[in-house]
Amino acid sequence: KYWLAQLSAGAAAGATYLAMFAPRTASLEPVAPFDPFHALLVEAIYTGVLCFVVLNCACSRVNNPSSDGNQSYGLAIGFVIIAGGYASGNVSGGALNPAVALGLDIKNLGLAWAPVWMMAELCGAALAVVFFRLVRPDEGLNSEDAARYTRPLVTKCASEFLGTFMLVLTVGLNIVTGSVATAWSAAAALMCMIYSLGSVSGAHFNPAVTVAIMLSGRGKCSPADGASYMVAQCLAGTVAGLLCTIFHDAGPKSKVEFHVRPVGDFSAASAGTVEMFFTFVLAYVVLAVATTRPPASQLTTRHSFPFALAIGSCVTAGGLAGGAISGGALNPAVAIGLAAQDLSMGLSPAFACWQLAGGVLASVALRATHPSEFQAEAVK
Repeated sequence: KYWLAQLSAGAAAGATYLAMFAPRTASLEPVAPFDPFHALLVEAIYTGVLCFVVLNCACSRVNNPSSDGNQSYGLAIGFVIIAGGYASGNVSGGALNPAVALGLDIKNLGLAWAPVWMMAELCGAALAVVFFRLVRPDEGLNSEDAARYTRPLVTKCASEFLGTFMLVLTVGLNIVTGSVATAWSAAAALMCMIYSLGSVSGAHFNPAVTVAIMLSGRGKCSPADGASYMVAQCLAGTVAGLLCTIFHDAGPKSKVEFHVRPVGDFSAASAGTVEMFFTFVLAYVVLAVATTRPPASQLTTRHSFPFALAIGSCVTAGGLAGGAISGGALNPAVAIGLAAQDLSMGLSPAFACWQLAGGVLASVALRATHPSEFQAEAVK
């Protein structure tokens, strides 16, 4: 019944749009010069992300218990459309929904590309279920066993891999397809994945953030866990970067090389300083909003509703302010992913060192601004 209602609504909306704007109507088809393979791949990936975020933020009994429901699930779900719309829009049109696909193809009575788009989107939904069960195996346990469940390191690393992969893939697709909103789309991807996986691994998705959390102490991240996280993050960045090469080689900017290096005439020192400063801002905000004790006014809920929005906004700010100088990676995994996409290390090791330095400075700053966190009674 839900499917029937949704598809009927999509068809009705498409018919209304067609009546209002014909003959100037949108088409559901691969965006040139990409072919159906590229279009269907991004539709499957980002529809999968959309379903994954819904499962984690709205359906998870751990992340959204009936006794203490979160109020951020709608925000997280909506931001998937921003992340996926800009990342996939120049490839497939960014439908990410069978009802939307049907509506866009209504001039062909939904019989041209819509069935193929729908199949890709449904495959993405199926993959979302698989990954949801991978990172939240406790969702299948009874309440007593779930209460005693301790999440193993391999599950946490899987969470870090998935979150970092989607962040780096979103950055890469925005760049190689010529999007005008890379910083905004990347921030949206980071935010929705943090809301989804924060209760699984802490949702670092950035080696510099992991370093900051490890050095801040308080038992938030052990060196063993942190080292494993960073391996997973760097591996995810590499895989995402290599996947982006498929789109780069087929896309409108196939002749453009995207090296990890300063932009224009800026020096390596200038670019490195920008990377360090805005990575510091990002890591410090993570420490301040996601690892500290909540204020007394919030003790009625265990959720920190705006924390992922605050963290994602740092990527928007740093990307827009520093992008014209350094590229605005703010993350060693992103730098590694961009290097993998270009099949050239470039200055990614140097950028990573600047970014990690920002993480170290963030841990120092937290000790200065939140001394109560480091008192004996504050240790959890």
